[in-house]
Formats: sequence, C-alpha cells, structure tokens
Amino acid sequence: MAVAMYNHYKRLMHPPQDDVEIEKSNIIMVGETGTGKTLVAKRMARLLQLPFAVVDATVFTQAGYVGEDVESILSRLLQSCNYDVALAERGIVYIDEIDKIGRKGDNPSITRDVSGEGVQQSLLKLLEGSEVLVPPEGGRKHPDQKMVKVNTTNILFICAGAFEGIDKMIARRVQTSSIGYNAIKSSKELDRANMLQYVNAQDLRSFGLIPELLGRLPIVTYLNPLDKEALKRILTEPKNALIKQYTRLFELEGIKLIVAEDALDYMVDKAIEFKLGGRGLRAICEMILTDAMFELPSQEIKEKQFLLDKAYATEKLEKSKLGLISAA
Repeated sequence: MAVAMYNHYKRLMHPPQDDVEIEKSNIIMVGETGTGKTLVAKRMARLLQLPFAVVDATVFTQAGYVGEDVESILSRLLQSCNYDVALAERGIVYIDEIDKIGRKGDNPSITRDVSGEGVQQSLLKLLEGSEVLVPPEGGRKHPDQKMVKVNTTNILFICAGAFEGIDKMIARRVQTSSIGYNAIKSSKELDRANMLQYVNAQDLRSFGLIPELLGRLPIVTYLNPLDKEALKRILTEPKNALIKQYTRLFELEGIKLIVAEDALDYMVDKAIEFKLGGRGLRAICEMILTDAMFELPSQEIKEKQFLLDKAYATEKLEKSKLGLISAA
C-alpha cells in the first residue's frame, strides 16, 4: 500500500518524459473480516493530502435500476475536495466490499445480474481511465441535471473485500488436499492460517470477478489474519483501545477498572475461536462487562474498584448465548 501511494505521488508530480508515460496500478486487497482493510483506508485518508473517498460496493446497481450508479463514486470524491475537479482527478478511491458484486453463477441466465456482474462491467471504464459525466450531488442521473466531466486517468482505485470461502478455492488450486479424512482436516486448519498469501487473479475469477475487471486491478495483495499478539495489542495499545474505553466508562461512575493479564489472554483466545477478527473483541468485552456496568454504579461503596480476572470473564462468557454456541 505504501509503495502504491508513493508511486501515485510520483506519477502526479513528474510529467511524462522521453515519451514514457507511467500508467497507474490499481490494487485489490483480500483479507478476512476484522483484519483492518477499512481501517487502512481511513488511516491513509488521514495521512494523505490528496482527495480520498471510501465507498461501499454493495449499494451500486447497473444503470437504470433502483440503487446508485457507479458514477456516484466520483460524486463522493468531488464532495471530499469541495467540487474542485482538477484536484479530484488526482485523488484516490477506496471501494470496500468488492466481493459482494461477484457474479452469482457461472451459467448465463435470462435474468440480469444487476447488482453483481452488471456493476463490474460499469466499473471498467472508471478503473481504466476515461472521461465520465458525474452528477455533482450523487444519486440518479437525470436528463435535466447538470453534469460535471471528470477524467479518471490519474485517479488511483483500491478495492478490498473479505472473499469468504476463497481459501478453499486456493487450496484446491494448489492441491493441498490429500487422501484420507485426517489429511483433509489438517489441510483445512492450514488453509485458515496461510492460504490467503497464495491468492492470485485466478482465484478471484473463480470467486466471481470478471476477467476484464481483474485485468484493470494488476496488484493483488492480502492481509494476514490477526494473531494472538496483534489482538492483545488492539485491546490495550491504541489511543482508543477497547480496555481504555471501558476504563473511561467506569471512571465516569467513579469506579476504577483493573484488568488482569489472564483476563486479556482469555478474551483474545475467545476472539480467535469465534473468528471475528478485531471487531469480535468488542462483542466479547460487552458480554463480560455488561453485568458489572449494570450493578456497580448503584452500589454504595467508598472506594469503588473492580478487578476483571479470568475467573470472572469465564463465568460471564459461559453464561452468555455466544458461550453456549461455541461450546456446541
């Protein structure tokens, strides 16, 4: 991502020389849910001085159908730079949930796939670079509406998606499975940890992205699943870490929250077990601390202090429905 940003800046700052024109390299990112794809985009938006728009692919439909046209991607880019067209033409667009517009099936059907393959085909002209008429306020295009012409040649597109189940397609391609039940079982465990690093355009095509779209997204990259150490750091280190947020919530009631190390390890282990990534940590924290947040503010104690240890966390999580599901 850093190299892509840097090369994008170089393209913009140095005009073509000796008849060599540097073309843009759009990116597609693959990563499990909760591994930080959207966070990477938001962080880049904060760091860069270029117009940056984050859009969700799930809202788009083929032109002429209920939903948003793909041109509204550029409407959001225009809005982010106060309708300065020259500035918007040097911007970066992050398209999230790109996997949700995959082709629904390999067999051609008499019914139109207006929120899947139809959207992919509409994206082709934007990704490659062309002059597009954009409705400034977004929404549907109308004949009487004033349009703004935007050239997308220098706009960098970054696409991302979870691509749930693509690890099995990669495993089939690299032929990791062997004969026998135990061999298949062990290969599936390996898939979850390591298969995404072998992802390529062939796997994305099997998932339902059309070859024309993949040809315009030459860089295929991936995010590793979050391991135990990374999840623990998410809980404690960032400025708005979850433990800091709950400590603050208890402070507002005059209660000092102390979290034991073994409780942190237990929460991280459960997050890995539920396979929800960084987002799953908040759900686990809520289940463990809800009873304490309900009961402690009404108790009349001079020095209010609450110790969250592994025994308490285990007790609360096992009582919850999520604990029962995981046990099953």
